[in-house]
Amino acid sequence: MALSDAYTAGRFGLSFELFPPKTPESEAAMWRTVDDLMAFEPSLITCTYGAGGSTRGTTLDVLKGVLARHDLPVASHLTCVGSTVDDLRAYLREAADAGVTAIVALRGDPPKGETAFRQAEGGLRYAAELVALIKEEFPEFGVLVAGYPETHQEALSPTTDLENLQRKCAAGGDVIVTQLFYDNADFFRFRDRCDALGITAPIVPGVMPVTNYAQIRRIATLCKARLPDSFTRAFEAAGDDEAAQFEAGVEFATRQVRELLDAGVPGIHFYVLNKSPATVRVLTNVDLQRA
Repeated sequence: MALSDAYTAGRFGLSFELFPPKTPESEAAMWRTVDDLMAFEPSLITCTYGAGGSTRGTTLDVLKGVLARHDLPVASHLTCVGSTVDDLRAYLREAADAGVTAIVALRGDPPKGETAFRQAEGGLRYAAELVALIKEEFPEFGVLVAGYPETHQEALSPTTDLENLQRKCAAGGDVIVTQLFYDNADFFRFRDRCDALGITAPIVPGVMPVTNYAQIRRIATLCKARLPDSFTRAFEAAGDDEAAQFEAGVEFATRQVRELLDAGVPGIHFYVLNKSPATVRVLTNVDLQRA
């Protein structure tokens, strides 16, 4: 089945994003998370990829582990950062040999300590070029690309950002997965603007349930996600009470996901941060318990 088929023809594409663990303890916690999430019959599990290939082996180890445990379609992130075209080809061959069936194709953020993306000598500058490489030389892969409801922070304008997304889709991007956002109105405007531009790929909202207010403020600052007043008020009312923050986050994410489902989104991609309790609660609240 083609990747885009998981989000069309009456199907609902549910996916979860992991990141490579750094310690045996965090790896054990990640596998517990994966086991918990299997109750919801996901269509896809993805795993991030460190800048310059810093987690290359671990990313594939995670995905091979998912395949061995659950025989579920898996996708590897891949960025242009610090890689030549030959490096990218080598990784794609390795990913194919590992059983990966899809690639999340990204330009990638600058490495820590740097403020601007630098094209590697012999490498690629844009995600659209990476998509084209994959589709031309590794057509067996499905390709997911990133969309930005609130506009990529480096884009010159919302229009140029959407034109860049259009190029990624024209190059062969099968599915658009959005950056996290907390006001659904931003997503709906983004979806309408994509439709007006003739972008037809399924647009899957990316959702990150919040359990820690300080953490999400840091993440939102990095990706320029706007936190609505209702969101901040709920967390300010919770104060320093961790349990109250968790409940506030679950309640907000439940409302957000329910509204997205009511609006007919083709799927949802959860940034789970290798932890399952909040996502499990949200999915149960919106009746996506399918096992």
